[in-house]
Amino acid sequence: MPEPLHERWNAGVTNASALYREIADQGYCGRQGTVAAYLAPFRDLAAAPPVAAVVPKVREIASWMLRHPDDLDAEQQLRLKQVRAGCPHLDATAAHVTAFAKMLTGRHGERLESWMAAVEAADLPDLQRFVTGLRRDHAAVPNGLTLTYSSGAAEGNVNRIKMIKRQMYGRAKFDLLRKRILLAA
Repeated sequence: MPEPLHERWNAGVTNASALYREIADQGYCGRQGTVAAYLAPFRDLAAAPPVAAVVPKVREIASWMLRHPDDLDAEQQLRLKQVRAGCPHLDATAAHVTAFAKMLTGRHGERLESWMAAVEAADLPDLQRFVTGLRRDHAAVPNGLTLTYSSGAAEGNVNRIKMIKRQMYGRAKFDLLRKRILLAA
């Protein structure tokens, strides 16, 4: 609740007890001493300093960057724009991630080489490592970005078998595991 405190302090209400009562009526559950300690540095200044902006968590920023812009609400779009404006590296990363997402969802494998060249030209070590991994498996990557075939069904079955195996760890031998896998299908 720093914003109301700063506003009220700048409006001339400098009594910590009065301010505590006001914010307690608004739902503040802390102690009066905490409010007094927070306000103590303001006494040396002529006015309360502006409230520092809350920096979003890395997970939030990554979530905003990885989602389609239409799926973000207005506040999230604004905050992402502010974060991108404040950090050129993050802005470049977001631009490359968006371009890769469009290439992936639109099945535009023909754009892969130009995208990798643009990433390698940029000063973004994490994305450059990603491109190195793509180059290691270059024969399969363009196919994955262009063909409609998917190994999703096979991967799903492998995941299901591993889950059953983890559930049965130490409890039975291979013959029971085999029966569970065959019967669960």
